[in-house]
Amino acid sequence: MTVDSILDFLSNGLLHATGWQIFFYTLIMTHITIAGVTIYLHRCQAHRALDLHAIPSHFFRLWLWMTTGMVTKEWAAIHRKHHAKCETEEDPHSPQVRGIKKVLLEGAELYRAESRNAETMEKYGHGTPDDWIEHNIYSKFGWQGVGLMLIINVMLFGVIGLTVWAVQMLWIPITAAGIINGIGHFWGYRNYDCNDAATNVFPWGIIIGGEELHNNHHTFGTSAKLSSKWYEFDIGWMYIRILEMMGLAKVKKVAPAPKFDRQKLVADFDTLQSVIANRYDVMSKYAKSLKRAWADELEHLAEKAKLESRFLKSSKKLLQREPAKLEDGQKQQLSELFTHSKALQTMHEMRVELGLIWGRSNSTREQLLHQLQDWCVRAEASGIHALRDFAQRLRSYA
Repeated sequence: MTVDSILDFLSNGLLHATGWQIFFYTLIMTHITIAGVTIYLHRCQAHRALDLHAIPSHFFRLWLWMTTGMVTKEWAAIHRKHHAKCETEEDPHSPQVRGIKKVLLEGAELYRAESRNAETMEKYGHGTPDDWIEHNIYSKFGWQGVGLMLIINVMLFGVIGLTVWAVQMLWIPITAAGIINGIGHFWGYRNYDCNDAATNVFPWGIIIGGEELHNNHHTFGTSAKLSSKWYEFDIGWMYIRILEMMGLAKVKKVAPAPKFDRQKLVADFDTLQSVIANRYDVMSKYAKSLKRAWADELEHLAEKAKLESRFLKSSKKLLQREPAKLEDGQKQQLSELFTHSKALQTMHEMRVELGLIWGRSNSTREQLLHQLQDWCVRAEASGIHALRDFAQRLRSYA
């Protein structure tokens, strides 16, 4: 081999690819990695939302070994603990506890630190691959996989392959460990008032495989589909459906979709069961009703009650929060607001009552149904248009 051929290989690799070709190669390779994380590690292994055929399962295990060096048991265990201990001191990566800067910039370090916690692995790592290849290759030779990826990239593209490899190695620490674990619990919008701070980063889950819809996921943790609104798109779910049509995947669980019988005049046992099963949807719609009631009351509060705009703005946010999560000072602020608006006070109190229906574990079905029926009757007789319309919708759950 001549010096010129060596220099040509170092400059261009085997493919002599153009800059654009290298760019699209990197984009495709990192996207496959994201797909592996969301489909295999997250939805299949951590949450058992679907079963994967051996072909895609082994492909994703090999691919993630080469592009991330992550061990399936470690990833699944850490993620399960995150759900079990979310937003507490035991959460491996909560920005609410550790700070957004810490999780954004050091998310990978937090993952590695927790992966060394033997108690976490023992308690949360059950049901993950436990075969020969896992013990003798993937778990035993973690850095050799990413080293093999480095060799492949340099062989294909020459020295620029080092940059391609670096992007591949940084992709998951930045997008998953940083953005999803960080921003996904700090900034964004919320469809559902779940028990933690999870948010939807963006309604179109493409770049991070659908993981952008993090509030939806924390609300329905075992659902294979992360999108829930008509305007949301989960590309990971699209891939799962394609695999399912090819016989390479089987979806086990998705979030419940409410059904309605608009002819119902009185809530029955089917209504009760549906309301409890779809309680997050119920409370999401109630939040919209609260916004309607707020809009109806705003002119009165601003002009006649002479309340300051800053007070009104913060009060509107407090009304949307789960009542049980309000602190003493926030409750006092709402009490002051309610002295000027009986309608908003009624909406707030009725929301608390509605939540108690699925929180009363000691009540019989008959008692719960009576409470639901009574709630609907009082809501429709309240004289509050938003509350009346919501009650009519509520009794039609089927």
